[in-house]
Amino acid sequence: MFTIERVGKSYRKGGLFSRERQQILSNISFDWQQGECLGIIGESGSGKSTLGRLLLGIEKPDHGSILWEGKRIDNRTTRLGNLSAVFQDYTSSINPFYTVEQALLEPLNLQKKNRHEHHSKIDRLLAQVGLDSSYRQKYPHELSGGEAQRVCIARAVATEPRCLLLDEAISSLDGSVQLQILELLKDLRTMYNMGYIFITHDIQAAAYLCERVIIIRSGQIEEIIRIEHLKDVQSPYSKKLLQMIIT
Repeated sequence: MFTIERVGKSYRKGGLFSRERQQILSNISFDWQQGECLGIIGESGSGKSTLGRLLLGIEKPDHGSILWEGKRIDNRTTRLGNLSAVFQDYTSSINPFYTVEQALLEPLNLQKKNRHEHHSKIDRLLAQVGLDSSYRQKYPHELSGGEAQRVCIARAVATEPRCLLLDEAISSLDGSVQLQILELLKDLRTMYNMGYIFITHDIQAAAYLCERVIIIRSGQIEEIIRIEHLKDVQSPYSKKLLQMIIT
């Protein structure tokens, strides 16, 4: 389904004309299967968000391949209808001059369907993320953090993608709201028969939502393990990272 083979990524250090480069990701290989919830876990600076941008086709790897059903993910037509995303910074994810309705119409208008169908779908999307129709005319600054992220999630699922990538999507929210969003994601996964790639530094959240996790350290894969086998991690780094939930 989604295949990542020997991917590497580096960035230039010391300015535009510098030849020195910093390696961010090295030899990253894994796959994602239809309907799976896969966690990508790492500390700050581990390269996990860079990997997220590569998976979304926002950036290209220096080498290696990222393929969706054999097609390059940096091709926009490959991503359309298959892959969507929710990011950490919900405050900048929605155009501040757009109402919630306009924000939700944005991805829907890319689909070749009747505009009337789009407008009727907005109330349904809002209800699915726990918001009522009164939110249609609200602007981002009128929303709480949890409400704004719910709108971002509604927009991401509007096109009914097969895979939703979440990059630190709950880390800026209060603890109680985090749990609400995780429960919402569980419900939407069943509702839309989709899977997730859940990028986070929060091992507890990943364990709650995911079936399998990839542990990344300094731009390399440390371990790939199923949630039910977390106690069996091998490397000292993984054991330290997981200590908070296995004791």
